[in-house]
Amino acid sequence: MRTHHCNELRSAHIGETVTLIGWVNTVRDQGGVIFVDLRDREGLTQCVFRPEESPEAAAASHKLRGEDVVQVIGKVAKRLEGTANEKLGTGEIEIVASELVVVNKADVLPFQLDKELSNEDLRMRYRYLDIRRPRLSQNLRTRHRVTKTTRDFLDEQGFCEIETPILSKSTPEGARDFLVPSRLQPGSFYALPQAPQQYKQLLMVGGMEKYFQIAKCFRDEDLRADRQPEFTQIDIEASFVGQEDIIKLVEGLMGRIFKEARGAEIPASFDRLTYREAMNTYGSDKPDRRFGMHITDLGDVFANSTFKVFSGALQSGGVVKAINAKGFSGITTGQVEALTQIAVQAGAKGLAYIQVRGETVDTWRSPITKFLQPEELEAMKAKLNVETGDLILFAAGEWEHSCDILGRVRLACAGYQNLLEGNEELNFLWVTEFPLLAKDEETGRFVAVHHPFTRPLKEDEEKLMNGELSTELRAQAYDVVLNGYELGGGSIRIHEAPLQAAMFKALGISDETAAEEFGHILDAFRFGAPPHGGLALGLDRVVMLICNEQSIREVMAFPKNNKGSDLMSQSPAEVDPKQLRDLRIQTVKKPGTAAQG
Repeated sequence: MRTHHCNELRSAHIGETVTLIGWVNTVRDQGGVIFVDLRDREGLTQCVFRPEESPEAAAASHKLRGEDVVQVIGKVAKRLEGTANEKLGTGEIEIVASELVVVNKADVLPFQLDKELSNEDLRMRYRYLDIRRPRLSQNLRTRHRVTKTTRDFLDEQGFCEIETPILSKSTPEGARDFLVPSRLQPGSFYALPQAPQQYKQLLMVGGMEKYFQIAKCFRDEDLRADRQPEFTQIDIEASFVGQEDIIKLVEGLMGRIFKEARGAEIPASFDRLTYREAMNTYGSDKPDRRFGMHITDLGDVFANSTFKVFSGALQSGGVVKAINAKGFSGITTGQVEALTQIAVQAGAKGLAYIQVRGETVDTWRSPITKFLQPEELEAMKAKLNVETGDLILFAAGEWEHSCDILGRVRLACAGYQNLLEGNEELNFLWVTEFPLLAKDEETGRFVAVHHPFTRPLKEDEEKLMNGELSTELRAQAYDVVLNGYELGGGSIRIHEAPLQAAMFKALGISDETAAEEFGHILDAFRFGAPPHGGLALGLDRVVMLICNEQSIREVMAFPKNNKGSDLMSQSPAEVDPKQLRDLRIQTVKKPGTAAQG
């Protein structure tokens, strides 16, 4: 239906008769001569309809409006002197139309495609129109480029792409599963996979050695800008490897992806921080290092303080830490309240601060300076490099909570100060040596920080085997981070039955429960499981950062909104009661309605 696309014709084509087809982008009437910008996925071409060239086509062009689908036949001509558009690839030429075929008329659109729309729900209701916007269309094409580059790179490295089941078994992996009832086995349920974790490990037992998959994953959890109920992973697993092999592979993959999809050169190897170093310095296990504002430990400064908030924290084995938001002493009352709310939501009782209004401590403004000794303030001033105009913010208490509180406050301060405005730096980082175990605050039991197949560091294996359990045990786990986002994470896996048994015991999983929940993979480990490990990258987040977007919804074709709804297809929705009867399911009756099923 066309000889060229709408961003293909150039001066070299002048004189040729061509056929284009696409959507009417704009219509302009210049004294009876109609100019139409015709658009397809590739770009725009200007078409001109003159009565003297074709009265029929010119007459029909007067009836065109935006988003009509039309076919234009005509000759390529040079634009008149002074009318070239340097912003368009086709800006030196135009099509002098001899024929116009209206393929399909468009109704009045619910919103204009050439203007930004703040109503995201309206955009998602008419997502198929939203995709016509160049920005979203380009994002989806960038996503294609990322997945193609991934496949090409991993194929070159000897990896096989293998699909794993979508209908699987519900196992305790951290997030809530989406369940699918079985009609053939009433009362039994499949689960949609949170990740292909166990299947890819079984492929290693099966001797495939190098596996990857562009895998759909599902988690029934609360949503946010970088989280959806269904998302896509670049899932990788390999046998006979250690942590360094996986890190080197992923660095090579990221280098290829960012070069092909964004034209960016990134370092061949990334900086590394241990989990403890990242928390101590940035208050986050996915730190944004594009600005300073490092966290500083002030335990030595306030070791003998009479200020009970600080002394109490230190005496109970906790910490006193602070950040210096340089040049932010002019913080408003509203901003103080907002930062305090952030700290409280992270578990703090409040947020202590000092506004440095002058060189001497008696000019400082703070609700806590009256409780601090002059020598303490002077020591703190030296340690934090305090200058006039700075803002000091504190956290005191248990180590991890204090780091987390200041990490969140640090990001909020950077936002208020516009420290990242216009910053296009790509700051990659590996965070390693995550804790193997964490304590569940409600039950007091140990839980796996990643999953129960994560291998401890060699130095901590013996402690796990001997039952010497603590949150100090470290895992052979690693995350790759970019600009404050976790792009992906992985680990070296446990492949021996005795070590796996010790891990289950640490988690309070009985032999019976282990056999019930994980019997298939435990059985597989009995038959010569190879050493193996891997990593999963969040494809949506990778593409989001390549496209400089703030939400993964902007790089997904048909996302859900923040309530998990597809506004375009109106799902989730109630189903025919017969379907529920076939599944032997009855829904809970809502007040004033009849129960389904």
